Amino acid sequence: MPRPKRKRLVTNPPLMEGFRPFGIPMQQLEPEVLLYEEYESIRLADYDGLNHEEAAKRMNISRPTFTRIYEKARKTVAKAFVEGKAIFFDGGHFHTNEFWYRCEDCYKLTISLKNCELCYYCQSNNIQRIDQKTQNDALQ
Repeated sequence: MPRPKRKRLVTNPPLMEGFRPFGIPMQQLEPEVLLYEEYESIRLADYDGLNHEEAAKRMNISRPTFTRIYEKARKTVAKAFVEGKAIFFDGGHFHTNEFWYRCEDCYKLTISLKNCELCYYCQSNNIQRIDQKTQNDALQ
């Protein structure tokens, strides 16, 4: 029996819900899902410039696990670019040290150390918590 998967630490969620190619109507786009831990691996390795060992420590996982996550993320992004697909950030097997909310009215991302009921930007109560999504949610 395999040991249980360790949840990956994700510290910075994406500011947006995804990307889409120009020139193709959204109704005709097939999405590719980039998991939150895959986004984090690209952010740490490519944006922050960390090596895989340092990035793995930040995500609280082993270096080989980080490399697998990173390679899958790169393949997902490459496939979306080459095949003209949209990329959505959703799901995964991760945890955070904060609460993440996206306002359904102004679409702003709020990161808080405590639960909140109102958007910090527009004061709407139409917010959705996004740090609790799992890979199963993304596949449904």
